Amino acid sequence: MEYSFGMELVKIYECLCNRTRLRILNLLLCGPLCVCHFQAVLGEPQVKISKHLNYLRRRGLVAARREGNWMIYALPEKTSRELRANLACLQDCAGEQPLFKRDLMRRAQRARKFAATGPCGCTLLRSRTRSYGGQVGRDGPPRLPHSPPPGRPRLSDRRARRSHLP
Repeated sequence: MEYSFGMELVKIYECLCNRTRLRILNLLLCGPLCVCHFQAVLGEPQVKISKHLNYLRRRGLVAARREGNWMIYALPEKTSRELRANLACLQDCAGEQPLFKRDLMRRAQRARKFAATGPCGCTLLRSRTRSYGGQVGRDGPPRLPHSPPPGRPRLSDRRARRSHLP
């Protein structure tokens, strides 16, 4: 859906009535991010972040572009007066909230790593493993979907073992 300048105020407030969506918009005020960046900063599962990004995108509050295998999300270039005013209010209010301050601090701490690893920083996630579920847990950041869980052999290793069986 294309962004429309005649955006209804109700549509904006429907998008702003969720904590995760507010956190996402607050991070996007600093610039574009990939879903894996949101995972690293927010500590939320990929499915949850993608669901909220899609909700925001369908309502015109977020724009998306494909870059290789990744979707990069940003605030739309052209925004209505109502949206600009509400995003400015979000930025002012979020500056006083510990959760939003922590998100921005985490983003700032990871900014150099994100920039150094390619278009979206996803290569950061390849070097570590953790359990299934897509959440950032105690044992590190999310694994890529094709990586086996820790302690389990890769599919190619399992196939090689089967080929030696009688």
